[in-house]
Amino acid sequence: MTTNESLISISKFIAGYSAHLMGAGVHTSRVIRNSKRIGEAYGVDVKLSVFHKNIILTIIDNETGEACNEVIDIPAHPISFEHNSELSALSWEVYDKHLPLHEMADKFNKIISAPKIDPLFVLLLVGFANAFCKLFGGDIISMSIVFSATITGLFLKQQMQKKKINHYIIFIVSAFVASLCASTALIFDTTSEIALATSVLYLVPGVPLINGVIDIVEGYILTGFARLTEAALLIVSIAIGLSFTLLMVKNSLI
Repeated sequence: MTTNESLISISKFIAGYSAHLMGAGVHTSRVIRNSKRIGEAYGVDVKLSVFHKNIILTIIDNETGEACNEVIDIPAHPISFEHNSELSALSWEVYDKHLPLHEMADKFNKIISAPKIDPLFVLLLVGFANAFCKLFGGDIISMSIVFSATITGLFLKQQMQKKKINHYIIFIVSAFVASLCASTALIFDTTSEIALATSVLYLVPGVPLINGVIDIVEGYILTGFARLTEAALLIVSIAIGLSFTLLMVKNSLI
């Protein structure tokens, strides 16, 4: 039998757990499955209403019928596949081993507070990934230009995110700076159009687009359309930033 105090503790944990998963870029059905799995391990039934910015949670003790409600905002975390997999694995560990609540909370805090990947390492990896514009017909010079443009734009994006600037402004400025740096390809006898187009690919919001489609297909229409709408606005922001550069160099492209 779950006491009132432990019911509240379970409710608060599951609320924080589910909100963190949503913020880390997990599709809605997986968040609900994981949360229900944890609730089942503690003998409670978990009911979740997931929206784009917050979660409404109700848990019901299976024995006493006592209920507890929580409303929590979804934090704006960066996309994290590591948190996705580790927190999902934690839900299975709780279900299989029936871990005490305090031990589960300690494991959760350890996962979310683990050191993040070095931003410099991320810069280099994204720069190399974006530099493969050769796949779209770019040459070696374009690859090197796109590499430097991507690093410059992503570094600026990271710094603006630290200052908590509006993310649409971040995408516009980052796209403008990256494409402006890539426009140096016009100086050389190279594939400048491809360099300009691929310099902003690192900004494409792939995870919100995929999650939005998954949510709609699985019946979470409101959350799915909210995610697709946000992704569409981010794409528009990228287009605005890129268009500023194109307006500046349009005569050179003709």
